[in-house]
Amino acid sequence: MIRNPVVAGQFYPASASELKAMIEGMVKEEVIGLIAPHAGYIYSGPVTAAVISRIKFKDTFIIMGPNHTGSGKPLSIMTEGTWKTPLGKVEIDSELGKKILATSKHLQEDKTAHLYEHSIEVQLPFLQYFKPDFKLVPIVLAYASGDVYKEIGKEIAKAVKELGKKVVIIASSDMTHYESQESAQKKDSQAIEAILDLNEDELLKRVDELNITMCGYAPAVSLIVAAKELGATGTELVKYQTSGDVTGDYSAVVGYAGIIIKGRGG
Repeated sequence: MIRNPVVAGQFYPASASELKAMIEGMVKEEVIGLIAPHAGYIYSGPVTAAVISRIKFKDTFIIMGPNHTGSGKPLSIMTEGTWKTPLGKVEIDSELGKKILATSKHLQEDKTAHLYEHSIEVQLPFLQYFKPDFKLVPIVLAYASGDVYKEIGKEIAKAVKELGKKVVIIASSDMTHYESQESAQKKDSQAIEAILDLNEDELLKRVDELNITMCGYAPAVSLIVAAKELGATGTELVKYQTSGDVTGDYSAVVGYAGIIIKGRGG
């Protein structure tokens, strides 16, 4: 026999399209941006998966990562080209990339900083799993002043607003590196609190004063500023764990946080 629905149209919509939309609205968040880690998947993958699976996807992702290699321009953007992963190709959103470059006093066109940098690359397969046809704007931020990171955030938001683009901004960052579980959790909670408060100045202050070895604090600062300019409405810590939770070795861990910055739909 075929068991037909008896409460469709009462407990939930009878229309397939309406039903899908209703469920998606319950399990997916409208976000302006997010913070996700970039370590090996066995260590940080569960955090990245938890945060990315929560979001409503847009056509373009601006992904900012730190510079681990020391190569290339310190504040660099790629505005043309294609990134490949085992799941396929991701085209750069040249229109938005060029607009950000033209708007910014700090970013420079440069591919060298991106060639061997992993912090942006490791985000792509997670995004491709959910949406194979998105576009990318990759930005690498190395050392500069906090004021520069804040200005870059404002410049990104200005370019997005002027083009009327619907985007998600990702700050790629791990948290405390190679300290005990207790120390990492204590320090990371301070950084996470500042991020959840959307307080970029407090994040910069705590990273400096508490010596928090959060490699992507610069992208996080730019993200917070851009998100507020674009109408952020709230934040949520989706998941936190450390490498010790995977390896069982809590003597020297790396922390990973998945955070979403919510925004209005549209």
